Amino acid sequence: MHIYAQIYEFAASAGAFEGYVYHRKDVDMNSLPNWVNNLVEAYQRMPSEALGEFQPAIDFTIGRAIRSLIPVLGEGHEIIGKLRSMVVGDLPGTADDFHKKKRFEKS
Repeated sequence: MHIYAQIYEFAASAGAFEGYVYHRKDVDMNSLPNWVNNLVEAYQRMPSEALGEFQPAIDFTIGRAIRSLIPVLGEGHEIIGKLRSMVVGDLPGTADDFHKKKRFEKS
């Protein structure tokens, strides 16, 4: 798969996952492990130079998902651990932390 398609597929899945778990108490525990495992596998296949460019965005997106899931699953749940394996920086303060700065640069 071309790197651009790989990045798009990962980003789309991560964003959909974040939206699915956002402030939900009725998360489908039958689909959650498979979804998280697929995200982790896609993340691990990402070239390091690509991750270097958008890791802060991953930290925010996956971090907000983690913040939504901790009240439901608990801090020590295996799924939380797997999600944390994709976060390099600090977690956002809350699941509602959408105040990151977006950079737009002209090429």
